[in-house]
Amino acid sequence: MPYLAEDSRYDRMPYRRTGRSGLKLPAISLGLWHNFGDDRPYETGRAILRRAFDLGVTHFDLANNYGPPYGTAESNFGRALRDDLRPYRDELVISTKAGYDMWPGPYGDHGSRKYLLSSLDQSLSRMGLDYVDIFYSHRFDPETPLEETVGALVSAVQQGKALYVGISSYSPSTTRQAAEILRGAGVPLLIHQPSYSLLNRWIEAELLDTLAELGAGCIAFSPLGQGMLTDKYLDGVPEGSRASRDSSLSTDLLSEENLARVRGLNGIAQARGQSLAQLAISWVLRDERVTSALIGASSVAQLEDSLAALDAPPFTDAELAAVDEYAVDSGIDLWASSRNAG
Repeated sequence: MPYLAEDSRYDRMPYRRTGRSGLKLPAISLGLWHNFGDDRPYETGRAILRRAFDLGVTHFDLANNYGPPYGTAESNFGRALRDDLRPYRDELVISTKAGYDMWPGPYGDHGSRKYLLSSLDQSLSRMGLDYVDIFYSHRFDPETPLEETVGALVSAVQQGKALYVGISSYSPSTTRQAAEILRGAGVPLLIHQPSYSLLNRWIEAELLDTLAELGAGCIAFSPLGQGMLTDKYLDGVPEGSRASRDSSLSTDLLSEENLARVRGLNGIAQARGQSLAQLAISWVLRDERVTSALIGASSVAQLEDSLAALDAPPFTDAELAAVDEYAVDSGIDLWASSRNAG
């Protein structure tokens, strides 16, 4: 039976303007970093995508090497487009990125023009698209002139293969430089995608002010701290969890000090009538300079739990003060090397 999206899909989701652009993003977007590769059943990911769109999630974020294996998240998303979402393409914001390792040899990694534009062509082919809405430089490359990396983003727009461009994990200073180069070419910097969570607060010191000044948006990835800010790890490392697979959340990060912070935050969440994950998402979205929180989901139930963060009341000053007792940088930022290189 063909998929028909819910008529009520726009009734609940708030949409936030991306910087000073005309583009609005849902307050919560869905990332396909995990759970959409060939290591998971296609029908599970397909059900998540359909339910997300039915609940107003219009933005789906990918990268060339999401899987595993590399490329399969895009291939499976392209299959879901063909199966279900193709009639709604103009209601979707689809993004992809290039900057990390993708194929062997010197041309399948980092920030050269050859790599970025070749990767974008491959991504479009895997997804069956003529263009993406946003194409990102996935990380800063200190060995490639910034003019070359940013120039490739400009070319993607000029060639009609991307409507907007963004950067991810750039420092405030390189963000300013990239925005200036883009502005000179008549292509504004739409958005920055940094890691940001209760346990990883680096963007508050300078980056958020920088983006506001530049008129660029901010979409926060890993708001659940690579999964640490869920109830999975309150009593140890369960079998099959991300930490048990030593994926983006290693057991080294689950120190007693960090777990004590997580348990303290969980107590605040319970007092607010939220799950810990909902608290983490609500907190990231408390700042209006954050355009969207980028979440993952391994099941429809997990997706629905995360989206329920939108139902929570605003934080009181007392709640924010209580959160600050536990919400401190906890050594979980795996992407610091990118911005520190700049």
